[in-house]
Amino acid sequence: MTDVPTSPLKGLRIVEVSSFVAAPLAGMTLEALGAEVIRVDPIGGAADYHRWPVTDEGESIYWANLNKGKRSVAVDFRDPEAVALIRDLITEAGVLVTNAAGRDWLDYDSLAAIRPDLIHVQVLGRADGSGALDYTVNAATGFPLVTGPSTTAGPVNHVLPAWDVACGLYAALSVTAAVIRRSETGAGARVVLPLEDVALATTGHLGYLAEAQLGGDDRPRVGNGIYGTYGCDFSTADGERLMVVAITPRHFRDLAEVTGTADAVRAVETALRVDFTKDGDRYRHRRVLDGLFGVWFAERHADEAEAALAETSVVYERYRTFAQVACDPKVMDNPMFGLVEQPRIGSYLAPTTPMTFEGAHPPARPAPANGDDTAHVLSEYLNLTDAQIDDLHNRGVVRATTRPTTKDTE
Repeated sequence: MTDVPTSPLKGLRIVEVSSFVAAPLAGMTLEALGAEVIRVDPIGGAADYHRWPVTDEGESIYWANLNKGKRSVAVDFRDPEAVALIRDLITEAGVLVTNAAGRDWLDYDSLAAIRPDLIHVQVLGRADGSGALDYTVNAATGFPLVTGPSTTAGPVNHVLPAWDVACGLYAALSVTAAVIRRSETGAGARVVLPLEDVALATTGHLGYLAEAQLGGDDRPRVGNGIYGTYGCDFSTADGERLMVVAITPRHFRDLAEVTGTADAVRAVETALRVDFTKDGDRYRHRRVLDGLFGVWFAERHADEAEAALAETSVVYERYRTFAQVACDPKVMDNPMFGLVEQPRIGSYLAPTTPMTFEGAHPPARPAPANGDDTAHVLSEYLNLTDAQIDDLHNRGVVRATTRPTTKDTE
């Protein structure tokens, strides 16, 4: 049987010195695509090693899922001998992804002096080097002031760390682009990726900034509606809620027909002298439309409403909790998810990358504990002997709780 190429980055080795979301997500994404990712942390773990959610025993479910499939090396970042080991690992691998700031030994110039073709991806808070997090960057973009119901006076933060996620994927893309260039030219790369600029770029790409610069009014809060087109969340007779979106004329026509309001919608168009095939007219008169369609939903259970909508082009979905999603066939029967036996936590379905290669997903692998792979990595890539590793461990330079028995030939 021909091997399915689910590991397009096989043979690429990456050192990751990071914490929290953006840089670890980049490393996890690259690992899922076949790269070997060695995460280097302080002994005992970085600041995210015990971040919630955690098990009853305090093991971080968060950390385990953002570090699937990586190898863990634990060293004393304050020890010059340990710092030299990290430097050697980075220059031997040739690729570094980091969001650690203020550490001279991770500086591009000093590392590139040893390995000129080094690919060095540095995630920053802001372009000037000052600190920023997803939550503070989000506050500065404008989104919290247009999120939530129209009656809300203050800002509403979204729960998803969207800027961290986007930044992590940009970082992974930066690595792959730099690797391609290096394979063609032999040149390394210094990539600087500020989280704030990721947020500002996205805000600009979506037209929010240009709209304001061109004299547009401040965006209003529209609750669960959709700015500039038609969408609404409707309550059903059994207390469920459905998000319904009609962003094309066909969607809207089908929604009017399935709810039995086509004649009423045409009458409203005539009375208001508008054309509901146009996004803007549907948006400006959304409250009238909400009232027309809402009666149909309120008279039906969610299952009945979904069955009727399924026969149309209308895009819809029922609101679900995380607990409901976790048991949904979209997870349970999805080949993107694989059963992972995560030491210290248990067995659960974990996702790999959402893309497929030749119809197959890369496998999901468990995350290591802090220092699980120190001995293996030092032996395999820096050629240290067991005696040398024991000495480093006993002196607290590294944490090496396991020993390699054979060379990894995967």
